Amino acid sequence: MKAFGFNLQKTRTYEIDTTHSPCEELEHAVPSFRQCMFCGSCAATCSANSHIDFNILRYNLLFRRGTRQEIANDLDNCMLCGKCSLVCPRGVNTRAMIMEMRKELQTDRP
Repeated sequence: MKAFGFNLQKTRTYEIDTTHSPCEELEHAVPSFRQCMFCGSCAATCSANSHIDFNILRYNLLFRRGTRQEIANDLDNCMLCGKCSLVCPRGVNTRAMIMEMRKELQTDRP
């Protein structure tokens, strides 16, 4: 049923106890991970984003929220070129962040 020109989506819930643990592991491995202010400069300069639907900023946010299954296969599309690290105003080591996310997601896969 459509009401007032928009659709209602199913409510999302996040399990906070399981969400914090992997983020804390990532922050320990890549300390600059917590400095991200979600400015979008990494996504704007991404080489992979110009060829396929790849958005490092969105994957960072989804990883923090705990919705890791959505990004498990998409992170393999990162070319690890390092452009995102060069333009980051906060100095986030995005290459190391992607590699650590890949490692943690590998352990989550069946």
